[in-house]
Amino acid sequence: MLSKKSIKDVPESEIQGKRVLVRVDFNVPMKDGVIQDDTRITAALPTLNYILSKNPKTLILMSHLGDPKKDTQKAKEKAEKAGKPFDEAAYLDGKHRLSPVAAHLSQLLNRPVQLAPAALGEATDNMVKNLKSGDILMLENTRFHKEETSKDAAERESMAKELASYADLFVNDAFGTAHRAHASTETVAHYLPAVAGLLMEKEMLYLGKVIENPDRPFVAIIGGAKISSKIAVLEQLLQKVDRLIVGGGMAYTFLKAKGLAIGDSLIEDDMIDKAREILQIAYEKHIYIYLPIDHIVTQDFGPEEESRHVARGNIEDGWMGMDIGPMTIQKFEGALNGAKTVFWNGPLGVFEFEKFAKGTMAIANAIAKLPDCTTIIGGGDSVSAVNKSGVADKMTHISTGGGASLELLEGKVLPGIAALLDK
Repeated sequence: MLSKKSIKDVPESEIQGKRVLVRVDFNVPMKDGVIQDDTRITAALPTLNYILSKNPKTLILMSHLGDPKKDTQKAKEKAEKAGKPFDEAAYLDGKHRLSPVAAHLSQLLNRPVQLAPAALGEATDNMVKNLKSGDILMLENTRFHKEETSKDAAERESMAKELASYADLFVNDAFGTAHRAHASTETVAHYLPAVAGLLMEKEMLYLGKVIENPDRPFVAIIGGAKISSKIAVLEQLLQKVDRLIVGGGMAYTFLKAKGLAIGDSLIEDDMIDKAREILQIAYEKHIYIYLPIDHIVTQDFGPEEESRHVARGNIEDGWMGMDIGPMTIQKFEGALNGAKTVFWNGPLGVFEFEKFAKGTMAIANAIAKLPDCTTIIGGGDSVSAVNKSGVADKMTHISTGGGASLELLEGKVLPGIAALLDK
């Protein structure tokens, strides 16, 4: 996995005066045409600045932004249900067009970033041909073209060939989409020399460390709502960890598997046997799985619901777990003591509600204070949690791809990485 070429392995003569095509992951949260969080944009800056320092002829960027087709359909149905008119063009302008991203990147790079009208087509082809030396061009949302995500290989190849015609070198820096075999991530790599960007290289380095050679003790924290989405990663981690902490909604399936009453807490009944199996594997391997021992519970799901603390024991019917309690926080902090590698994916409570974010925040702070420890935050809501708690700068590595990082840990081959040149 660490044997893929990166942009730093490319001789300067193969960048200078050449056309470079970079797949970035600028899939940022957007509201009414305003970027809500630019983390993914700033994460790409080291790669872009490195390439620009080598004086390429042109730098062409491509990214998706949301899922226009699926999101538009959902928004349309919601508007129809509410009896409101739906303006598709205005909706796409506010949520899926890359013009705000191009403008923001231009400020960050302190140089103009042009925006093409589309990722493909005659107008874009002409724009690419007329670029002057040193120009930067961003292609419009790749997912406006059905070929990008098509299951028909010929359709993806058609788009990839056109994208490849824009450049002499392809750099994939979009780790967040590396698990998808899309035209702009994987297929285009078959038509140009293809290497990893610096962000992609960093992701491979740190996640590779977790998979191949973690410093010990190695502690993994897995949270989030459902056990079903994380079975494979739990099974793989049990082959590698010294301790495993399980929190969030998925913990209640484990607690029920152990015979505890969980009230109206989130449960996946069809996963109870699988939870028992995972507990048994851990027992046989002498790996302790840390589960919540006390809970903050409410009778209804909401940000300001009246809550109470349930100490050791069962949760009554009519009440649901929303966060880990103070005794669990103490127990989890104890499990982290002395750790030399920590991997964390998934919140430990309903942290999007401030009232029920205490457990997640406490663990984020505990991880940040660990001395001489490699701390890896595995994408998704965990990233939001460390940002919210103000300790992001204390983490060794914050992954930009939740789904991609989990699939890598599951032992899956990521198409966007596999297609890159080997060292």
